[in-house]
Amino acid sequence: MSTAFQDIYALLQDYFDALYFCDVEKLQRVFHPSAIYATADETPLLYRTMAEYVPIVAARQSPASRNEARRDHVDAIDIAGENTAVARVRCSIGARDFVDFLTLVRTDGQWRIIAKVFQILERQIQE
Repeated sequence: MSTAFQDIYALLQDYFDALYFCDVEKLQRVFHPSAIYATADETPLLYRTMAEYVPIVAARQSPASRNEARRDHVDAIDIAGENTAVARVRCSIGARDFVDFLTLVRTDGQWRIIAKVFQILERQIQE
């Protein structure tokens, strides 16, 4: 397994933890400061900068505090070269499942998410 793959996989685990625990410090470590956050599942298109997204996560009640089951999964990691990759991941928050397409860049020797584009899938919460 390549070092890049291992580094990206570790970053994705931190990404899942940041969302599950609403840990904005960890969230800011995994996202590049210039990253974008977008989905076409809302009208109009939902587009946020990190300055807009981080406070929303900070104000959210964490899935961990509600004892929600973790449903994190890395579907694929595609490494294009030394500094560019894309990951397809899935996670859940409340009654929503998310399919996230995360574009990653390596700057200053560190992988970070530069773009998150996602699909929302509503589901019935199973107890």
